Amino acid sequence: QALFVESGGGLVQPGGSLTLSCVASGNGRYVFEVSSMHWYRQAPGKERELVASISSSGVPTNYANSVKGRFTISRDGGKNAVYLRMVDVTPDDAGVYYCKAPAATTWGRGTQVTVSA
Repeated sequence: QALFVESGGGLVQPGGSLTLSCVASGNGRYVFEVSSMHWYRQAPGKERELVASISSSGVPTNYANSVKGRFTISRDGGKNAVYLRMVDVTPDDAGVYYCKAPAATTWGRGTQVTVSA
């Protein structure tokens, strides 16, 4: 059973916006409560890269230079969820997005983001 389930991906035009969600389920909820959370992405033919991180309390947050100022990571403890708000999307933002806690040993299925006019 996946600890975290990603959703919200889809087709977005360049310059558009999208919000990804990641919900903790089962044992993932216990991990979520005490853990920082990360969003990663993997574009075709490229290695998975860390995009954004948020501490267990919500502060601080950190971003890859490529998304700084355009992406916002947030979390809602009541919903056991972490979000990634993406604005001013570019073709380089396309890929499969995953959320993960550092202690987790498995990855979820991710959610696909396609950027095209």
